[in-house]
Amino acid sequence: MAEGIQPIFILPEGYTRTSGKDAQRNNIAAAKAIANTVKSTLGPRGMDKMLVDNIGDITITNDGVTVLKSMEVENPAAKMIVEVAKTQEEEVGDGTTTAVIIAGELLKSAETLLDQGIHSTLVARGYRLAVNEAQRILEKLGIKLDINKKEDLSKIVKTATIGKSTGADEHIISLIVDAIRHVKSVSGENKNVDLDDIKIDKKVGGGLGDSKLIKGVIIDKEKVHPDMPDTVKSAKIALLNMALEIEKTNIDAQIRIEKPEQLSAFLDEEERMLKAMTDKVKKSGANVLICQKGIDDTAQHFLAKAGILSFRRVSENDMKKIGKATGAKIISTLDELDGESLGMAGVVRVEKLAGETLAFIEECKNPKAVTILVRGGTEHVVDEVQRAIDDSLGDLRSVIEDDGAVVAGGGSCEMEVSKQLRDFAKKLEGREQLAVNAFADSLEIVVKTLAENAGLDPIDILVDLRAAHQKGRVWAGVNLSDVYKPGVSDMDKEGVIEPLRTKKQAIKSAGEVAIMILRIDDIIAAGKSSNPQPQMPGGMGGGYE
Repeated sequence: MAEGIQPIFILPEGYTRTSGKDAQRNNIAAAKAIANTVKSTLGPRGMDKMLVDNIGDITITNDGVTVLKSMEVENPAAKMIVEVAKTQEEEVGDGTTTAVIIAGELLKSAETLLDQGIHSTLVARGYRLAVNEAQRILEKLGIKLDINKKEDLSKIVKTATIGKSTGADEHIISLIVDAIRHVKSVSGENKNVDLDDIKIDKKVGGGLGDSKLIKGVIIDKEKVHPDMPDTVKSAKIALLNMALEIEKTNIDAQIRIEKPEQLSAFLDEEERMLKAMTDKVKKSGANVLICQKGIDDTAQHFLAKAGILSFRRVSENDMKKIGKATGAKIISTLDELDGESLGMAGVVRVEKLAGETLAFIEECKNPKAVTILVRGGTEHVVDEVQRAIDDSLGDLRSVIEDDGAVVAGGGSCEMEVSKQLRDFAKKLEGREQLAVNAFADSLEIVVKTLAENAGLDPIDILVDLRAAHQKGRVWAGVNLSDVYKPGVSDMDKEGVIEPLRTKKQAIKSAGEVAIMILRIDDIIAAGKSSNPQPQMPGGMGGGYE
């Protein structure tokens, strides 16, 4: 700097700036740290994490996205990796750990290329080519399952749950598959699954074997009057989103009562109006009433006398589920209530379970909404079972909506994509070829991690798998289902099946976030000060000279 020229600072005091290689190294280190955090949870032999928050609440899980969401990540690059897991969860419901460890490995491989003097833009361009080619390879690799066969869908669920605390429990697998088959909608070429139609209700007590599928809905409500029956068989259900109460006027009004007879007449008229309301419910043929709003005490008395089991202040979400399960229409006025608007259920009963009173609406003939009641010894167990069910349902939805498109698991898919990417790289000219090869090498992290988590030698497994894939064994992967002889085998024959959509999204998300991080060469961060003051000339800090 020439003598006498003052340095010019463009950033206020408290800001920090990291540029060039330092910025890239910091970002890559943060991404690798996040990947290493969840790495040990991958696969059927993956370990669990115990997460303790600042008030002492405990979560025990090996679900990647749950672990990452619970961590208070501050580093901006690390937050981007966490976003990969969240996107994976929202899009397909499973494969979060796979996406994160691939992203971490892609950046680790990129760091080696950067050390060799290859510009980050070239690495990013090569990675972009590899992502696009990987998507084409996966489309060709995809195989079809029969989405109407329970045993085929069970393979998907078994693969998703085998590493969870459920341990691929056959009873839980059967519940999940039965639930998805009830709510799936197939209309010509359009196949649709709305997971909101499957309610998961958790109650501590009993064991996993006590979990069951309710062909209907459970609502956390008590009957409104003690004289009402606890059980109604051959239930005819009315759904009202209005209140069985005398409505108050919208304008201020006064009623002057000068004689006792006037008060009596006023109360008698209110009672008559409420009686007329309950008579309309009874006339429709309903023996169960579910009301989204309130039910007046007097109306409760008349409903109890009529033997109509009633519930009030049921949420709109539950009302919709009950409608789908029973075929009932949600009615806004009592004048619309008739026999055609009623829903049907084999039984509606009130039962105390785990210290709570619940209403069971079950044995519906053709329910389009169902409930999985999860039981377990502790709250931590039922929470982890719910996460396993959520992952499985996400996988099943992907397979059904993609008309049965799947690939084999156990790392076989990643190994085949890796092999074909190397063949693709040979056709490229320039330094992008090195980046595509690095991308191919990075995909092998899935196999290495599966082997490490199972206590196997990852190098031996990797060498065996590369040889198997060179011989044309497309679905050769790490078989960990055999406790006594884990090793390399054809995963499609072992029934280890995963949705094609899960793999495509994982590789796409991991590639895109790696490319974005590689393109960052400057990090400008605000300090902790809420009102930073401009820095005076002559100071040292993040600025241009």
